[in-house]
Amino acid sequence: MNLKELHPNLRLRIAVAFVQRFFDIMLVPLMVIHFAKLYGAATAGLMTLVVALAAITCNLVGGHLSDTYGRRPVLLGGELGACLAYLGLAFVASPAGGGNGVVMYVLYLLAACSAGTALPANDAMLVDVTTVESRTAIYTINYWSTNMAFMLGSLVGGFFYYGYFFQLLAAAGICLGAVFTTTFLGIKETAPEDGVENPRGVKSALTGYLFVVRDRVFLRLIVAALLIRSIEVQISSSIAVRLGDHFTTQDLIDLGPWHVRVNGVNMLGIMRAVNTLLVVCCALWVGKVLGKVGERRRLMGGIVVFTIGYMVWAVSGDAWTLIIATFVVTAGELMNAPVKQTLLANSVPDASRTKYMAAYGLQVRLGLLVGSLCVTISALIPAWGMAVVYALFGLAAMALYQSLFRAQDARAARVAHAVPTAG
Repeated sequence: MNLKELHPNLRLRIAVAFVQRFFDIMLVPLMVIHFAKLYGAATAGLMTLVVALAAITCNLVGGHLSDTYGRRPVLLGGELGACLAYLGLAFVASPAGGGNGVVMYVLYLLAACSAGTALPANDAMLVDVTTVESRTAIYTINYWSTNMAFMLGSLVGGFFYYGYFFQLLAAAGICLGAVFTTTFLGIKETAPEDGVENPRGVKSALTGYLFVVRDRVFLRLIVAALLIRSIEVQISSSIAVRLGDHFTTQDLIDLGPWHVRVNGVNMLGIMRAVNTLLVVCCALWVGKVLGKVGERRRLMGGIVVFTIGYMVWAVSGDAWTLIIATFVVTAGELMNAPVKQTLLANSVPDASRTKYMAAYGLQVRLGLLVGSLCVTISALIPAWGMAVVYALFGLAAMALYQSLFRAQDARAARVAHAVPTAG
C-alpha cells in the first residue's frame, strides 16, 4: 500500500503515534524507577497502581466522550493535558524546580490520565478512516511503528536516565506540544454524524458489557490473556526496579582497552531493545518455520519458554545471562502470540464483536495493575519468590487455555453431530 493513498488523518496519526509511543515507552519505567528511589519499591508500587487505576477509568470515560462529542476534541484535550504535564515534570525535575516528589507524582498522574482519555478517540479514528480491505495493512504498519518506537525509546531511556532525566522530560513536553499542534492544524473530525447525534448512553454501554461478563468461556480467555500480560509487564515494573536498585555495574564487553560498562538501567534498555529488534526481524520467519506445528503445542510450548525467560530475568544479575534470557523470552512470545489472536477471533460472536473486543482490551490495562502490585510484592519477597509468582501465572494461563481448547472441541463436536450424514 502506498502511503500517499492513505487518508490524510491516517498518515498524521501514524507519525504522531510513533512519537507518543516513543516517549511513553521511554519514560514509564524510568518514572517507576525514580519513584522507587524516592519512596522505596513498596510505596512506588502503590503509587503506580493508583496511576493504572486512574488510566483505566479515564480510558472508559474517553470512549464515552469520543462517541458523544467526536474524536477530535477528545484527542486535542488529551494531548494538550499530556504536553502540559510533561512540561511541568521537566520544570520540577530541573535544578530550578526543586524535584518535589509529590508534585512530580501529581503531574505524572495527570499525564497518564490525559493519555488514557485520548486513547479510545485515536483507536476509533483509525477505524473511521480505514476499510475492511485496508485494515490489515494499516495495523501491520502500526505494529512495525510500535516496535521501532519500543526499541528506540528503550535504548534512549536506558542510557540517558542518569544525568539527563530533566532533559528527557523536557524533550517529551516539547514533542508532545508538537503533537498537539499537528492534531489541531491537520486532523479533521471522522466520527459518524449519527453516532455523535445519538450517543450510546452509559446505561446501554453497561448493559452491553454485562452481556459479555455472562459469557464464561470468553471470560476464561480474558483471564488467560491477563495472566500472560501480567508476566509481560514485569519488564516495566518489578524487573525494572530490581535492575535499577540491585544490578551491579559490570563490563558487558571487555576487549583490551575497549570496555562497555553497563548499570541496571542500561541493561533494562538493552533487554527491551534486543527483544523488540528480534520481534521485528524474526516474526515472519518464525511464522513460516512454525506454520505446520499444531496450535495447542505451539501455544503451550510458547508459554513455557516465555515464562522460563522471565523467571531468569527475575533472579539473574549477570549481563550476558539476561541477554540470553531475552532471546528465550522472544522465542516464546513469537510462538504463542499468533495462536492467542486466533483463539480470540474464534471466540468473538459476529453480532457483538465491538463489545467483546473492547472487553478483551481491558486485560492490557488490568495487566498494568498487576504489574504495579508486583512492584510492592517484590519489596516483600526475595527475587526467587517473584520467579515462582511468574511460574504460577504461566501455569494458570496454560490451564485456562487448555480448557478453552476443550470447549472449542466440544463445540465442533456438537456442530458435527448436528449435521445430517448423507444417505
